[in-house]
Amino acid sequence: MDWFTSFRKAIDYMEEHLLADIGAEEVADAVHISAFYFQRSFKIVTGYSIGEYMRNRRLYLAGLDVIKGSDNSSRQQMETKIIDLAYKYRYETPESFTKAFSRFHGLSPMQLRTQPHRIKVFLPLIVEISIKGGNKMEFTVEKRESMKMIGFDRMISYDTSYKEAPKFWQEFRERYCESTGDSVQGDAEIRQTIAECVVGEYGISVEDTSYGNQFQYFIAGAYQGGTVPEGMKILEIPACEWAKFKCRGAMPESLQTVNTRIFSEWLPGNPTFEMAFPMNIEWYSGGDIKSEDYESAIWIPVKRL
Repeated sequence: MDWFTSFRKAIDYMEEHLLADIGAEEVADAVHISAFYFQRSFKIVTGYSIGEYMRNRRLYLAGLDVIKGSDNSSRQQMETKIIDLAYKYRYETPESFTKAFSRFHGLSPMQLRTQPHRIKVFLPLIVEISIKGGNKMEFTVEKRESMKMIGFDRMISYDTSYKEAPKFWQEFRERYCESTGDSVQGDAEIRQTIAECVVGEYGISVEDTSYGNQFQYFIAGAYQGGTVPEGMKILEIPACEWAKFKCRGAMPESLQTVNTRIFSEWLPGNPTFEMAFPMNIEWYSGGDIKSEDYESAIWIPVKRL
């Protein structure tokens, strides 16, 4: 099954199971795509995480239910209806449903009942193929032996990764990389390891099916051996071929642009390569990250078809 067919089937599957307790892993399994690859590419292509998309679809359908027969409903009947809708659309309480509903539609269920024309429409996505040309992606394929990385890890939600990952980096820099960072017992050994292993040279995303709607994110450097300070972890990466995509320009825009093209143009339907395992590495050079000449790269583990 090609990538676009799988993507369309994934959307169909979500539509058929909007009222079920499913997430990205179940959807990816149903169409035989890596959950890591699917969630990342879905976010890049559509602008929504899996959770956001399903939540928005449910709230739109809930809005249709609210305005259905609204003219003949008493306030008491409407309150009962809201309770039923809350559980129908997988909210734990009527209060949490009403809060989410109001945030999505811009008015409460009671208000929408009297102003049905203000319903926010959110229809199923339609996937279309867009062929682009004239700007080839710059990449090389390199075989590397197994690697050991050392650094700090955090579990990050797919739904909020664009906020959580930058926050993680900010905390890392403030504590260990700035002279004004708060001094904490044990930091001296950690700072030494950071310097020796150049921790911060890599940002690594790792998926595991046991993580649910989260992935493991490392701020890392190449492990040079020796003691592993408390609070740091070792990540072992198997031998593999890597497709390395060069990025040039101010961060994070240049890297995000290349990342988008990898998952929306290069990987889907690629006749030569597919992801070898659910991981990707971002490499950062030294210097001014806002410079138009700043260099970074994205590494994707690949296997030949």
